[in-house]
Amino acid sequence: MPETFGSGVAWIDIDNDGLPDLFFSNGADLAHDRPSPGNVLYHNLGNGKFEDVTKKAGVAGNGMFATGATVGDYDNDGFLDLFVTGYNSRQLFHNNGDGTFTDVTAKAGVAGGGWSSSAAWVDYDRDGYLDLFVVRYLDYDIKNAPYCGYKQEGYRMYCDPQQFDGVPAQLFHNNHDGTFADASVKAGIANRAGKGLGVVVGDIDLDGWPDIFVTNDGVRNFLYRNKGDGTFQDMTYTAGTGFDMNGKAMAGMGTEIADFDGDGLPDIFLTAFSREYNTLFRNLGKLKFEDVTLKAGLQSGFLTLAFGTKLFDYDNDGDLDIFCTNGHVTDNVELYDPQLSYKQSDLLYENIGGGKFKDVSAESGPAFRIKHVGRGAAIADFDNDGDLDIVIADCGGPALLYRNDGGNRNHWLAIKARGRESNRFGLGSKVRVTAGGVTQYREINPSGSYLSTSDMRLYVGLGKETVAQRLEIEWPRGKKQVLEDVPAGQVLNLDEANAR
Repeated sequence: MPETFGSGVAWIDIDNDGLPDLFFSNGADLAHDRPSPGNVLYHNLGNGKFEDVTKKAGVAGNGMFATGATVGDYDNDGFLDLFVTGYNSRQLFHNNGDGTFTDVTAKAGVAGGGWSSSAAWVDYDRDGYLDLFVVRYLDYDIKNAPYCGYKQEGYRMYCDPQQFDGVPAQLFHNNHDGTFADASVKAGIANRAGKGLGVVVGDIDLDGWPDIFVTNDGVRNFLYRNKGDGTFQDMTYTAGTGFDMNGKAMAGMGTEIADFDGDGLPDIFLTAFSREYNTLFRNLGKLKFEDVTLKAGLQSGFLTLAFGTKLFDYDNDGDLDIFCTNGHVTDNVELYDPQLSYKQSDLLYENIGGGKFKDVSAESGPAFRIKHVGRGAAIADFDNDGDLDIVIADCGGPALLYRNDGGNRNHWLAIKARGRESNRFGLGSKVRVTAGGVTQYREINPSGSYLSTSDMRLYVGLGKETVAQRLEIEWPRGKKQVLEDVPAGQVLNLDEANAR
């Protein structure tokens, strides 16, 4: 099963030169009878090209079957560190600030832990240091894997996750000295055995404390409300985010938290299996959600199997659009269901207002006609031209980099946060931008998607407006900073030292 899991991708500016670099986690030969490909790190040269610096950086890995990657500065030294999940292993790479990394997994206390999938950095107790939330998948031993599928030549298939027990996620508290303590039991998540694939962080109820949403494969999702005292409350049943519109548990894959309808409340989106809808939960306030998938016009994803996803403003018109990368898990699925295919093209939905989306995949260029097996996906403005580009980690194939050639026709602003009392890169900061009488709400949070991490910089589209009348940032520790009459077309370096 691990080989169909696929792998993730992370944008990480390893040297703070303003050019996001690219890290790919890679699988391995679990029989160990041939060399493993290892992870790959590409340095952004700034001319549209990348250089492989894996060997110099020391992030190829220990030969494990790597899956996900999450980025954050856990020691607040100003350089982004890297945590890699995988099958029966994981690694934490500390950024030394000179283009190299050191494996500090054992020293930091985050080793082991079975089959980990996605992970996210989150300062859940708002002490100014990033903690680590790790999602785990199944209690699975490849040496004792059962036979699944029809017992005739060519018809073997991957087993349904329902044949295996789930495993609880883990929460590691940052001790401020380069080490972590397992706080799963204390936080109240150790008794929730899911089959986790995706995780995203966001302040769902706007109470100032970051909440956590986990997508599970074939069992209900988990919505953990941060109670502000170091513990979480599972609000899934009362919130209405555990099941689809028919009350059925989905095969949840990737996920996002973002305000798609501009009402100032963070909504939840998740990708799912073929013959299930990629599901959009609208935040009604007071920790209640409504499944608005069909109302929003997202039916075209019914036959796809989506993994990585991002809600972002690809055309900079001032609202959030939806991207999904697709690909089945069964390479002979056509034998079982002629309507489905292993390789699939990706989906792009444009937000047309009024809570509705339009599928614009066919008119968005040749990239959206490529049939491939998509898994992880992440966004960044890698060429610094003002619009967000997409990178995709493919399962068993080459990576894909989709350059956005049209979004910068509209105006935009980008924000790079520098925390002081809060964590160094301001993860969890809330941003409200007003332009042309419309206020957009965003959070600085690169987690989400599937096994992947996007760029730390937050991009906000302004449409035809050349000036943002007001920009407010609320830092994780509670201080606020307001700027007025901000010209478009720039990356703002916001420093918490100027907040009050």
